[in-house]
Amino acid sequence: MNERSLASVWPVAQQPAREQRRGRYLPESAAHPGKMLPALARHAIEAFSAPGELVLDPMCGIGTTLVEAVHLGRRAVGVELEARWAALAAQNVCLAREHGAHGRGLVIRGDARQLARGLLDELAGQVSLILTSPPYGRSTHGQVRKRAGRIEKFDERYSDNPANLAHLPQRRDSTRRPPFMQALAEIIAGCEQLLTAGGRIVLTARPYRRQGALVDLPGQLTALGQSLGLEPETRHAALLCALRGERLVPRASFFQLRHQRTGVVPRMLLIAHEDVLVLRKRARPGHADDAVGCKRAHAERRKAP
Repeated sequence: MNERSLASVWPVAQQPAREQRRGRYLPESAAHPGKMLPALARHAIEAFSAPGELVLDPMCGIGTTLVEAVHLGRRAVGVELEARWAALAAQNVCLAREHGAHGRGLVIRGDARQLARGLLDELAGQVSLILTSPPYGRSTHGQVRKRAGRIEKFDERYSDNPANLAHLPQRRDSTRRPPFMQALAEIIAGCEQLLTAGGRIVLTARPYRRQGALVDLPGQLTALGQSLGLEPETRHAALLCALRGERLVPRASFFQLRHQRTGVVPRMLLIAHEDVLVLRKRARPGHADDAVGCKRAHAERRKAP
C-alpha cells in the first residue's frame, strides 16, 4: 500500500470537477449524473495498486476509474449496464491512449450482478483493486439550463431502465424487482471472487437524504462488505470542497445552493466529503490464492541478500 493512502483526508477537489475532466474526457461525459472525481480515482489507484496490476470497476459509468488507471500504467476493465455509458467509457479510454497513456483498458457492456455467475470468470483471483462508486438512487443533481424565465433540469437520471441499480427500490415492492442492497450484495460478492489474495475493494460513497432523512450509505456498505467476508481496512474522507490553507472553499451544486436559499437544507448540513471505504479480501487457509501468495513471498525471500 502506498504511503499516500495513510492520510485520512484526501484533498481531491482542489480543481472543480469540470476542470479535472477538461480535455481528458470527452465533453459528452458531463451528461452522466454520478461521476467520480478523476483526482479521487487517481489517488485511490496510486495508493492501492501498482503499475501493471489489474484494476476493475464493475459499475464504470463514463470510465473514470479506467481512464485514470491506464494513465497510471495499470490494466483496467470496466463493466457497465447502460449502452450509452459503456460506449462513452470506451471512447474515453481510447482518448486516454491518444494522450499517451500506456496502460490497457477494456469496457464490457453487462450486468455486474452476473460477476458471480460467469461474467469475467477468466479474471478470478487476478484483480488487485476494485474501485467503484455505487449509485445514490434519486439523489443525483444533473444539469440545468434556463428556459423562458424558468430553470430546466436534465440528465439527472442514469437511464430509464428500471433494472438499473440506481432505480431499484429500497425495499421489496410490488414490482418484484430486488431491493437495492440485495442487488449490491450480489455485485460485491462477485467482486470478492475476482480479487487476488489481499486484494482490495475501494468504495466511494456519501450519506444522502431521502424524504428528509439522512441515509448512512457508507455505514451500510461497510456492514455489507463484512457480511460477505471482506475485512474493513481503512476509511478516508475525500473532500468535495477545495482546501485553501486552513479554509474550506465549498463547491456546492446549483441545487444545493437553491435548497439553502429556500431553507430546505440548512447551510451547516451540506455534505462536503465522500467516504472512501477500503475493504480487503481475507486470506483463506488452503485456498489457491494463498498458495500463489506464498510462492511470491518465497521468491522474494530468495532474492533478498
